[in-house]
Amino acid sequence: MAIEFTEANFEELTNTDKPVLVDFWAAWCGPCKMVGPHIDALHNEYEGRAVVGKVDVDNNPTIAAKYGVRNIPTILVMKNGEVVDKVVGAVAKEALAEKLDAAL
Repeated sequence: MAIEFTEANFEELTNTDKPVLVDFWAAWCGPCKMVGPHIDALHNEYEGRAVVGKVDVDNNPTIAAKYGVRNIPTILVMKNGEVVDKVVGAVAKEALAEKLDAAL
């Protein structure tokens, strides 16, 4: 299961030299439900090499606003606390893996 990013732990978990993949989602979002299993799988596959998790935009609106997330799913790839790549919409797991690999 992917890490759950919250307003309390977001800065700490994303301020790392490892790549961080953040999925902005909501329970009511159909495309988010399609991406969710990919995020969980990537969390397991990249354990120790990258941080992979999710932000529930309904419960953590401040984070979504800070990064200008207006559509979900939005997936950010971060490194050292900075956004290095972004994907909006449902995409294949392989596409997300390529983004993480590029940030490694």
